[in-house]
Amino acid sequence: MRLGDLLIRAKLVTEKDVTGALERTKTHGGRLGENLVAAGAIDQSVLDGFLHRIPKEPKDIAATGIEETELLALLMKVIYTFGLSGIAQYADAIKLPLTIVIDLTQLAIERQLLYVLGSRNSDSPIGMTYALTDEGRRWTQEAIKRLGYVGPAPVPLAEFIDRVNLQKPTNERISEERIRKAVSELTLADNIVEQTGPALNSGRAILLYGPPGNGKTSVALSFSSVFQDVIYVPYAIMVEGQIIRFYDPSVHSPISPLMEDEDDGHSFIRRETYDQRWVTCRRPFVITGGELTLEMLDLRYDESGHFYEAPLHMKALGGCFLIDDFGRQLVSPGNLLNRWIVPLESRVDYLKLHTGKTFSIPFEELVIFSTNLEPEDLMDPAFLRRLPYKIEVGPPDLEHYRIIFERECTRQGLTLRDDVFNFILYMVREEMGQELAAYHPRFIVDQVVATCRFLGLNPELKSPYIDYAINNLGVRRKSKREAGSDPSTSDATKPSPLNTRSGVFDES
Repeated sequence: MRLGDLLIRAKLVTEKDVTGALERTKTHGGRLGENLVAAGAIDQSVLDGFLHRIPKEPKDIAATGIEETELLALLMKVIYTFGLSGIAQYADAIKLPLTIVIDLTQLAIERQLLYVLGSRNSDSPIGMTYALTDEGRRWTQEAIKRLGYVGPAPVPLAEFIDRVNLQKPTNERISEERIRKAVSELTLADNIVEQTGPALNSGRAILLYGPPGNGKTSVALSFSSVFQDVIYVPYAIMVEGQIIRFYDPSVHSPISPLMEDEDDGHSFIRRETYDQRWVTCRRPFVITGGELTLEMLDLRYDESGHFYEAPLHMKALGGCFLIDDFGRQLVSPGNLLNRWIVPLESRVDYLKLHTGKTFSIPFEELVIFSTNLEPEDLMDPAFLRRLPYKIEVGPPDLEHYRIIFERECTRQGLTLRDDVFNFILYMVREEMGQELAAYHPRFIVDQVVATCRFLGLNPELKSPYIDYAINNLGVRRKSKREAGSDPSTSDATKPSPLNTRSGVFDES
């Protein structure tokens, strides 16, 4: 990943700024960062702070923080498993600098684990091909039995902890403008936005609650686009000689280059050494629902490979962890909450290896609980106190309900007349006995359109298609007339039915 790409992704400069700075390097020389500062595109202190957060390439084996024997075993395993033959391939597989890989390769030759097979018109180690000796094959097979992890070299736990602290979500300040842009596709009351900002900036746990179908999950998901910082995620972590696989493509979103034409001579990787054991990603946003169990919050030990998989909440470090449909998990709410009390209070979590060794990691992530159950039924006052931000996402008022309905009608090319809207309100409230909910408009409009298309008709909001859709909101309740109430009272408040043929209220 190049420096220009990273700065653009972090919204610190624009593509135009980077293009101009690259042009400037052709006449004035220097690095890309220096020219961005000279052009006034970024302040030197901001650039220095950004560069400080980038993992620096280790200069030698000792600087990796991993024992030489561990790295040698990993090198031999990738060669054996993937059938590699050259140093450039080795370096790409274990994500270490060529100088370190050359040293490890020479060590393998000295121990008669590898031998030189030939050269590609070069006396340089990089131009040579290598193969496993019989002893090297046997030695590697034994290494795989002891530890089956094969992949990029791990980073030490201490380095991982330092990186998590550098990448706290609270290091990034969230503005009202960012939040409103993130929720622009949603129709929300202003008070929700006004409560969300301080909650996100605090880094403390958030409780989203309210009746179903009003956008709690949508609000939570919108938070993923609020953050702009890039973070660095390790492929694996070494703890007490044990390896924890961390990077997960299903959770972590690597950042791809934005500027394909950025001059290679000013490449970030070539001019600012970057530790390839870390993947440049967006802040993660991990979602779990009813399937969550306590076991999923512990390290998962692979009995055959003798290495670990990081739990979901650990992979969410630096980002957000959403517990959706809280209270409907396989584990009881009480047990789940007890697991979170210490991390939420102290910002530290404790994990245990199968050897019995316990280690701590920073708990720097935004935890969001989302539920349509009554919070008081799920947790006691002591835990409610530990959730400093409680945001109710309730039913929309009439104005917002109309706005949502008109937006959905526009999406499907329909027109929402006042008489139609009033009829829908009556059917939902009186006939179905339901509160207004934010999901109703899309549900009703989509069902009307589906029915019309099935019948080969142009989509139109009219009876009986509206009736069919609204009846599908739930089990239809008896109307006041059917229940034996005064028919004159019922008729006084009930709008006339929509004419099936014309789509207008029957005047007769």
